[in-house]
Amino acid sequence: MGRFLYWMNVSLDLRIEQVPGDNGAGEWLRITEELHREFNARAQDLAVMVQGRIVYETMEEYWPRAPRDTSLPDVLREYGEIWMAKPKVLVSRTRHSADHNTRIIGGDNAIEQLAELRAHTDGTIGVGGATLATQLLRAGLLDELLLFTHPAVLGFGRPLFDDYDMPIELDLLEQRSFERGVTMHRYAIQDVREAS
Repeated sequence: MGRFLYWMNVSLDLRIEQVPGDNGAGEWLRITEELHREFNARAQDLAVMVQGRIVYETMEEYWPRAPRDTSLPDVLREYGEIWMAKPKVLVSRTRHSADHNTRIIGGDNAIEQLAELRAHTDGTIGVGGATLATQLLRAGLLDELLLFTHPAVLGFGRPLFDDYDMPIELDLLEQRSFERGVTMHRYAIQDVREAS
């Protein structure tokens, strides 16, 4: 059985974007080459990437062109290759087609389909998108958090989870520090339901 891992860059106050639509490009982020190499290694280890529509469309807009763009640093071109090659699942009610090794699931039973994916996948399933992660958390299917915390307090903006008002008990599995004050923490979420 696979494990759903919600992976996100966050501020110290657990915001994932300061301005609606900044899509991971906020000036508060301190992404260095060292940190992006960590992203690449972790992305390479994923069995599948599951992304909500907003995250997927942000990725789809940039990463397919990256491997051929010789003006980009090698680390970004490498991530583009990883993203293109990885099996991906786009969770969307509105998209009906996608390229780049992507299949689409949607409709009223998307969470049930994701539970099936988890039950029949060996390895880690990366989750991108607060809405999707919140739905998986509510269903008891979210297994881990991988948070790259940047030394900024935003005070407002989109939170790590959407409208989730229950305590979440976590166990620290791994931690590491990076240049420019960024820290990584990987947590197991307690009391995750087994897929039926």
